[in-house]
Amino acid sequence: MAHFKKPEAGSWTEHFSTLGTEPVDYTDSIDPEFYEAEREAIFKKTWLHVGRIERLPKKGSYFTRELPVVNTSLIIVKGKDEVVRAFHNVCRHRGNKLVWDDFPNEETSGTCRQFTCKYHAWRYDLTGDLSYVQQEGEFFDLDKNQYGLKSVRCEVWEGFVFINLDPDAESLEDYLGEYGKGIKGYPFHEMTEVYSYRAEIGSNWKLFIDAFAEFYHAPVLHQKQAVKDEADKLMKVGFEALHYDLQSPHSMISSWGGMAPPKDLSMVKPIERILRSGLFGPWDRPDIEGLEPLPPAINPAGAVPWGVDEFEFFPNMSLLFWAPGWVITYQYWPTAVNKHIFEANLYFVPPKTVRERLAQELAAVTFKEYALQDANTLEATQKMLETRTVTDFPLCDQEILLRHLHKMAVDHVKEYQDAKAAS
Repeated sequence: MAHFKKPEAGSWTEHFSTLGTEPVDYTDSIDPEFYEAEREAIFKKTWLHVGRIERLPKKGSYFTRELPVVNTSLIIVKGKDEVVRAFHNVCRHRGNKLVWDDFPNEETSGTCRQFTCKYHAWRYDLTGDLSYVQQEGEFFDLDKNQYGLKSVRCEVWEGFVFINLDPDAESLEDYLGEYGKGIKGYPFHEMTEVYSYRAEIGSNWKLFIDAFAEFYHAPVLHQKQAVKDEADKLMKVGFEALHYDLQSPHSMISSWGGMAPPKDLSMVKPIERILRSGLFGPWDRPDIEGLEPLPPAINPAGAVPWGVDEFEFFPNMSLLFWAPGWVITYQYWPTAVNKHIFEANLYFVPPKTVRERLAQELAAVTFKEYALQDANTLEATQKMLETRTVTDFPLCDQEILLRHLHKMAVDHVKEYQDAKAAS
């Protein structure tokens, strides 16, 4: 594997001089008070991705999202006017959860003309207006116009639905910035074959982002994903990315890999040769528009051996573009200082043949295996961080996105606390 030229500053970390190069304090991943501040300063103030537009295929389609990190449940719905809206999932009469099926804490989805409360049958239309009150005459000066559902800011970018609990926040497009502009036009809408994983992880939410935002660990932790000769070669050579970039609060890494097919077929396992697929996805690119040329933000170095770009949209969404023409999203939803829900969605163009279907399934199960390897390691990391035996850790140049993430978390909390103190 070739090594690639770093910036003139000598390293990526020094190129982005505001980051510093000193060891990083990981107290932000174990301190309960800092976690509570993150909930207010970060998750209640930034744009959060909650689903794809394909989950709302027609007027009246809806789904709910449980977001314990901000202590709420949301309804996401497409109105008769085709506008996607979000509401707190609470009836204005007595506070009952409005939309749920058999178990109140589980998410649900469906299609309806209106939402009806299970408790007293108050009804709300798809714009959130209160449309019917059971025995309305029994109430005192009740103005239905004052009792619609509590709305939440909701915007859609390239088919990704985002919400923001801060009514005064900047627009989603402004928040996503240059990365959002540079990715526009990628054929997300063609990738409707979805494989999803969800698991509770025993670590702070930032630690899993740390694991996926650097590939320095891959030759070591994931060495059994390759045949022995290839694994030995990767261990000897090590890892160096093609390109890093920071557009605070977001960041990205561009990497080699994902050659389709690999130059040397002996480097992969027999099942991968048979199905033409594996860790980097199906080898054969789908025949769709939008992959050639790619949008300008993808593979910014213009590298020939390019394999994958990972964009970290702060705070908790990772968006990965693979050279063979498929996409992954990761999300990390805190439930406690030392726990979070990890969600992964793999998006492919629907298969046309049995071979294509099996190639996608192999990619999906291979992903699950290496994600489990990361998750298992993180629980060990969390346990030892909590001993506070060591709090500061040296990060190498290939871990620049980790350094940036923890700085963003600390900066957001400090800004929030300073503003709160001033008021």
